[in-house]
Amino acid sequence: MVALILLVVITLVGLAAVRGTIMQQKMAANMYDRQIAFQNAEAAMRAAAASIPTSPGSVARNCQSASVVCLTNPFDDPNLPAGSIKTLATSQYTAGTLATGQPQYVIENMGNFQDPGANTGFNQSANSHNYGVNGGSITNIYYRVTARSGDPAKGDRAVVVLQAMIKQG
Repeated sequence: MVALILLVVITLVGLAAVRGTIMQQKMAANMYDRQIAFQNAEAAMRAAAASIPTSPGSVARNCQSASVVCLTNPFDDPNLPAGSIKTLATSQYTAGTLATGQPQYVIENMGNFQDPGANTGFNQSANSHNYGVNGGSITNIYYRVTARSGDPAKGDRAVVVLQAMIKQG
C-alpha cells in the first residue's frame, strides 16, 4: 500500500515537472516570436523615417487640419485614406519565414511646431515663447510614423506596433 502511494506521489511530481517544462518552452517560443516581430517593426520604422525627405507622397494625411481626426493607432482608423498603409518592399527588407509578412508603416504630418532646441535669443529659456517673448520662432515639421511587424490578418504570430515622432528640419 505504501509503495502504491509513493508511486502516485512520484507520478504527480513528474507530471508537474513536465507541465512546467512545457510552459517554459511556450514562453521561450513566444519571446522569440516577439523579438522577430520587433525587428520587423524596427525595419519598417527606419525605412519610413528615411523616406520622409525623399518621398513626400508617402505621407498619409495632415493631422493638423481642422477637418482631419487622427487616431492614436492609424492601423485601426477606418477614416485612413486608401493606400496609406505602405508595405516595405523586399528590396528594402526581407522578413524571415517566421514573420507574419512584410512590415508596414503609416506616416502622418502632425504639423509645424516650434523647435525647442533652437536658439531662443539672448537670456531666453527654451519655453519663453509660451509667455509672449519674441525670438525662437524657428519651426519644424513633425511627422508621426507608426510601424507594425506585419499584417495581423495574415497569421497568428506576434505583431509589434511601434510609433515615433520624427522632426524634419
